[in-house]
Amino acid sequence: MVTARAVAETVTDPELPMLTLSDLGVLRDVQETADGVVVTITPTYTGCPAMDAMRADLSSALHRAGYGEVDVRTVLSPAWTTDWITPEGKLKLAEAGIAPPGAAPRGPISLSLVPPVKRVPCPQCGSPDTQLLSEFSATACKSLRRCRSCDEPFEHIKEI
Repeated sequence: MVTARAVAETVTDPELPMLTLSDLGVLRDVQETADGVVVTITPTYTGCPAMDAMRADLSSALHRAGYGEVDVRTVLSPAWTTDWITPEGKLKLAEAGIAPPGAAPRGPISLSLVPPVKRVPCPQCGSPDTQLLSEFSATACKSLRRCRSCDEPFEHIKEI
């Protein structure tokens, strides 16, 4: 039988289906016990609407693989960060036309009335000349940007 971890690592994110939960860094732990399998996940955002689908998809995949009892637990600490997205995951995002996040901010963040200018390279042509169109896109974790060089709109995973 395939290990429970190997099965869990194949489950994709319902909002970013090009990524597995492992690529996204949401899959924290998988333990096989005498009673079944315990899977631990961390949401990308508090109140993430995809959490129910993630739990259901993990349970279904493990049941299909022959595992009986599946307990999917949510842990909030430590809080998820975009730094947990694997290098492979960032590459998959770029290949899908979504700008991957840069490094997450560290330490105290200064408050300013003027937002900082952020350089997000276009995943289509690589140009750094892009502009923010909306702070939110299809999901709260993404913003909508447009490339001034190739004129293509694209989403960007926000750094947290």
